Amino acid sequence: MREAVALLPPELVRNVHNVEIVIERRPTARDRKLAGIGPGRLLLGLYHGIPITKRGEYYNLVAPDKISIYQEHIEAICENDDEVREQVRKTVLHEIGHYFGIDDDRLHELGMG
Repeated sequence: MREAVALLPPELVRNVHNVEIVIERRPTARDRKLAGIGPGRLLLGLYHGIPITKRGEYYNLVAPDKISIYQEHIEAICENDDEVREQVRKTVLHEIGHYFGIDDDRLHELGMG
């Protein structure tokens, strides 16, 4: 995962604050519900937090937001380690988009779906 995050554009990463990126085995039922995804579908990652576009002036002294990357689901769609690294990079970029307040429709339009 560190390798994939290291490949992210530095100018982007410099603008992301107080966000923890973690790898989890698989999403919980609550994660699936938050993402609006049923049990038969894969969930590669999830942003847990309040997008910066929705934070008020009193948003401070809070625990870090979190980006979860789901290992089993990413491995299920990749054939080798290089594909895993690339998919992790893409998934982290997608979730960072949510941090910046970009919704899934717009992320798909930008080719980050």
